Amino acid sequence: MSVNATNRWDAEDYKTNAAFVPTLGAPVVDLLAPQAGERILDLGAGDGALTVKLVEAGATVVGVDASPEMIAAARARGLDAHVADGQALAFGPQFDAVFSNAALHWMLDPPAVARGVFAALRPGGRFVGEMGGQGNIATLRAALHAELKARGYQTNDRDPQWYAAPDEFVAIYEAAGFTDISATLIPRPTPLPAGVAGWLRTFRTGFLDAAGVPDEEQHEVAQAVEARLEAAFRQPDGSWLADYVRLRFSMRKPT
Repeated sequence: MSVNATNRWDAEDYKTNAAFVPTLGAPVVDLLAPQAGERILDLGAGDGALTVKLVEAGATVVGVDASPEMIAAARARGLDAHVADGQALAFGPQFDAVFSNAALHWMLDPPAVARGVFAALRPGGRFVGEMGGQGNIATLRAALHAELKARGYQTNDRDPQWYAAPDEFVAIYEAAGFTDISATLIPRPTPLPAGVAGWLRTFRTGFLDAAGVPDEEQHEVAQAVEARLEAAFRQPDGSWLADYVRLRFSMRKPT
């Protein structure tokens, strides 16, 4: 699988430090409006926290994710979940809908994702989801890069995530054959319950690996990045608020 080389996930850590991801994804489930009897593909299902919501609505759901650790957690919930690369989906037209939350920005071949989703949908089927959008965590990413460079690590100024602008996103999915495409940026300052250091441990351990930061130094780096961001992100009550921007979208496969 040609998965993002900076993917490194710990399901228990994710459950503890990133519970806000499925919680804030609830409006996307509402936008999907899953119906009893529908067959739905959850693309980038993670540990299945939102997949469960689709099942509870009465849909038959298949979850896929590139992380074996996260799929193991999803299966522990009793879900039909499988390890798969979202850039190499091999489904024929069998789903009434495809759903994705906080996952597409990890997939660095967007046209391949679009083609795979299109192929997986039945005629008239819909694709609904949300991902990191243009400008997402720009301040946080800049602080991380600055800290690594100050320590002598070489990093690519382009992060290994695809934070799309709406017009760029729409063009890719139009080229794949979709119609009725809506894509909107939503600035969403987001609480970090474990602070910046906890967020980095959950979401950027793989990035630090790729930059060559040894495991024993990663905590120190995370604490230093948190210190850089205290003035920008620390709230009067002591909580942390990061500069998230989401891209929420919906579209259809023509009948």
